[in-house]
Amino acid sequence: MSSAYSARTHVPPRAPGRIAAWLSARDRALFHGVATHHWPGADRVLPRLSHGANHGLLWFGTAAGIAAVGDSTRARRAALRGVASLALASLAVNTVGKRSVRRVRPVLDAVPLIRQLKRQPITTSFPSGHSASAAAFATGVALESKGWGAVVAPVAASVAFSRIYTGAHYPSDVLAGVALGVGAAFAVRGLVPTRAQIPAPGRPYTEAPSLPGGQGLIVVANKRSGSSAAKAAMVRDALPRAEVVECEPDELSAELEKAAQQGRALGICGGDGTVNQAAVVAARHRVPLAVFPGGTLNHFAYDLGIEEVDDTCRALASGDAVKVDLGRFTPGPGPGGEPGYFLNTFSLGVYPELVRIREHWAPRIGGWPAGVLAAAEVLRAERPLEANIGQHKGRHRKLWMLFAGNGMYQRFGPTPGRRHNLADGLLDVRVVHGGRLPGLRLLAAALAGPLSRSPVHAAQRLRRVWISGLAPGTLLAYDGEVAEAPREFVIDKADEALTVYRPLPL
Repeated sequence: MSSAYSARTHVPPRAPGRIAAWLSARDRALFHGVATHHWPGADRVLPRLSHGANHGLLWFGTAAGIAAVGDSTRARRAALRGVASLALASLAVNTVGKRSVRRVRPVLDAVPLIRQLKRQPITTSFPSGHSASAAAFATGVALESKGWGAVVAPVAASVAFSRIYTGAHYPSDVLAGVALGVGAAFAVRGLVPTRAQIPAPGRPYTEAPSLPGGQGLIVVANKRSGSSAAKAAMVRDALPRAEVVECEPDELSAELEKAAQQGRALGICGGDGTVNQAAVVAARHRVPLAVFPGGTLNHFAYDLGIEEVDDTCRALASGDAVKVDLGRFTPGPGPGGEPGYFLNTFSLGVYPELVRIREHWAPRIGGWPAGVLAAAEVLRAERPLEANIGQHKGRHRKLWMLFAGNGMYQRFGPTPGRRHNLADGLLDVRVVHGGRLPGLRLLAAALAGPLSRSPVHAAQRLRRVWISGLAPGTLLAYDGEVAEAPREFVIDKADEALTVYRPLPL
């Protein structure tokens, strides 16, 4: 009796073919259920939404809207990450996905005519490219900005569902596309980490005066720096007890000195060059510095983990701060050979000349066109710099560029990336040697990364660099500012010379 019972209750495992057939039947049944179900209001919306997503047009428009309406660095970065994720997903679908599984599109007999697309797709059905693009864009945006991700996600889900609703795909096609799109967004994050993945510098931690509401803080804003005027208004709203002074560039030095003498902390709103001036004044008067990014690039603020006014306000309320090194070159460009300082980068060679040409043309043709024009002119000139470079006396070299970073940059080559430690006591020194084809040499150095050496370039961690033998009129650049270089000088660091408010991670 027991053997008979076992025979009746034992169910042999389904063969792979039977499982596939069962899944296919469930897939078709679900498709038929969607096709025959009445969805109030969807007949007008979903087919148009599905058509609008053709060739990614819906998502490109959404990205432009996020960048424009968001009016913040985080929003623009979210839009860019969404587009990059979409591009990778589309590439994967069109080169691998569509060719690996040649599935025929669904039969449209059960789909009401009003729902069907005017132009039926002619490619294979698996996976859904529209769903992959929608999921990739929404996931990429959400990885950078949860707020914008929540806005985009319902639209992306609607696009994915519309592919079943209009009869363009089976449900399994859509699910596979969504999975592929999410994977593409995470693959992009693996290549280019989000800001949240890279912790802001946390050492050496130090305390600064807690200034809730900005009590005792004097903020100086450079009227001519990027979005400084708008950010100054935001500072006034967020910190009603702070004093905000807006000034022209030629008034900046005097206003900074006055603010450092009168306030418990010095605030600065502007780009990297403006922040540089404030940092030197704050270090000299031994007052903490509060940075409000108001320029175009804002490298120093971003390396601190500060992207918005609210980030600095949180640090001011809690009194959280870190010590920061100041890069230094002696003698500097000022009267009497006083040292010059840099928070981010110092350079000789093509970059100072590029900045000079770009600043000349930018007011006439715009920043990006001026940058392209400057790069083309500098690289076409082919005039390598000659100097003696070393940790002590050095030897004579021909070079296209010398780059010295205030701390080690974690990304590639001469192009500034992200620093994890702003008080490491080190200079990130990179040299691109002279020779033919300067453009290719600079590109090779950029791709090679830090701590590398080749006949084209060299990169090292140093504490001191001695430079001499420069021709009269040679230009140097520091934190985006350009000045005439002394014939002989030393680059080193003032260790932990500056205290800067920095918010703790949320």
